[in-house]
Amino acid sequence: MTPLQTDIERRLAQSEPDVEVLLAEVLGGRCLRVFIDHPEGVTLALCERVTALLSDERERYSLEVSSPGGERPLSKPAHFRRFVGRRARVRTRHPRPVEHASDRRSASSFTGELVGASEDEITLAADGGVIAIPYSEIRRSNLVEE
Repeated sequence: MTPLQTDIERRLAQSEPDVEVLLAEVLGGRCLRVFIDHPEGVTLALCERVTALLSDERERYSLEVSSPGGERPLSKPAHFRRFVGRRARVRTRHPRPVEHASDRRSASSFTGELVGASEDEITLAADGGVIAIPYSEIRRSNLVEE
């Protein structure tokens, strides 16, 4: 999780304690995209309230606040634990070794069933077998529609 996401979570917790920040990312240095969730669902009114609470960010970025949709981002250990058993795509910061029956190679993107999530790493059953990926190596991840 980035320091920006941590800051946004802290700020929203004061006024909107039930809002969960799933992902806050800067795209192209110009756009701040914030995916949120809420136990009662994400409405346009909720997105508007969150946008108003983050209005100071609009001095540096264009701001997008939205629901996660079907390909929900996963950015915290709790997110991964909640969705064990579901398909996910994980992109790593650095290529990781993958062993296939016919060759050995490296990859930085893995799609498969999320089979475990500890405090330190996730375990994914992907095409090349079961792979453990530390959270520190995850660049981006999301659920995959089945």
